[in-house]
This record gives sequence, structure tokens and C-alpha cells, in this order.
Amino acid sequence: MQLVTLTTDFGTQDYYVGALKGALLSRAPELPLIDISHDVKPFDIVQGAFVVANIWREFPEGTIHLIGVNCVYQPDFRFVALRHEGHYFIAPDNGLLTILFQNIDQNNLRSLPADPKEHFAVKKVFSDALAHFAQNKPFEELGEYPAPLLERISIQPVITPTRIRGTVIHVDNFENVVVNIRREIFEKALNGREFSLFFKRNDPITKLSGNYCDVPTGEQLCLFNAADFLEIAVNMGKAASLLGLKVEDVVEVVFE
Repeated sequence: MQLVTLTTDFGTQDYYVGALKGALLSRAPELPLIDISHDVKPFDIVQGAFVVANIWREFPEGTIHLIGVNCVYQPDFRFVALRHEGHYFIAPDNGLLTILFQNIDQNNLRSLPADPKEHFAVKKVFSDALAHFAQNKPFEELGEYPAPLLERISIQPVITPTRIRGTVIHVDNFENVVVNIRREIFEKALNGREFSLFFKRNDPITKLSGNYCDVPTGEQLCLFNAADFLEIAVNMGKAASLLGLKVEDVVEVVFE
């Protein structure tokens, strides 16, 4: 049985998510819907890509990931469907997929035009696509062969022999601060040396923790989270507020 995940910036106080789910279930009632998040910041394709990047591999092959983030309709607006490593991703063509995946095979893409006159076109596009999958039709028959995707380049850390300059890419619900430095990059650059993690005007962090409780309550720390990104946190506290950090702030790791 195929599963369907939903990630949107629709929020939960309005009718949008309910209307979308109703349309999906009306067309493909046999496909279970799994909410990932509807609290992506409005129009924030970087956050949307970050959320999906950290969940899609947890699902079985064949899962359909519906991504409704920054669905701003224009005369030439469209959605696209992507087949990638046995999963399917359907999203607006706004750069999100090119942030999510660096190398996309054009042969695994299909274009899904949206009607610019329709106020909530995502509802029809997603439900039509699910109906296609529910009827076991080939992916190749879903939509049309697309023109090149709109590209957005994700911000990558700058690496030199003595430091890594990263950027805050996400602040989670606990106000833990996620930096775009992956464990693999950090460990390769560290190479057995000591390090100091500098951010804003705060005292540097010089030790890598394994868990939040490795330091006393209220103390700052850094660790690699479940997604293997470097994270700045405060034990039982709100790091972003307490340390004055926000998305796009620069964080620097200096090796000694």
C-alpha cells in the first residue's frame, strides 16, 4: 500500500488543510494520508525542503510526498512530479525541489500545469495526481515532459583549512538552532584538532556534546542532531531567544 505524506505552509487555523485532505480522500480513499507539518513558515521553500529532506527516507519506497509550500499562482505557474530513489515528490516549481535534491534527472520529472484562475489550484493538482497513482497508472503518463525546473541554490558552508563558516538554516519548535554543517564535513575538517564554535557575541562552545543533558540546565551546548546537522542548544532552554540567533545568521567553527 502506498503512503502519502503532506507538508505545507497552510497552517491549521484555516480550512485549507481540511479542504485539501477532503479532495485527496475523495479521489483516492485507499491511500493513507500522513501529516508531516503544516507549520512551515509561509512561502519558506528552504524550511520546506529542510523538513522533507529529513523525513522522506524514513518512509518505504513508493511513498508519495505532497509538498504545498509557496504555492503562489502566476500565469505560467505549474507543479511538478519527481520520481527519486523509488519515492515520488509533487511540489510547485518554485525552486524547492532543486534545494531538496542537487542532481535531478529530467527523465524522472513530469510537469503538472495549474489553472491560474483557480484560487486553490493545489487541491486539484494533488488530487488528480493521487488518483493517477491509485489507479496504478505509469509515472510516465502523469503530466507532460517538463521544461527545466526553476533553480534555487541552497547555501553551503565555506570550508578552509582552519575554519568552517556556516549559516543558521532552521530554528525548531524548542528553539534549538540548526546550522548547515553536517557531521561528515565537521569530522573531516576537525581531523583530531580542538575547535571553538563562535556565534554572535556569545562565549564560544569548545566541546561537542552527545545529548542535551550533558551540560547543566540553562547552559549552552552544541551537538549533532538526529539529522546529522550541527545544532546549538541550551539545556531545558530556548537557544534562539537566549543567544540571539535567527535563520541566516553566520556561525563559525575555528580549528586549533
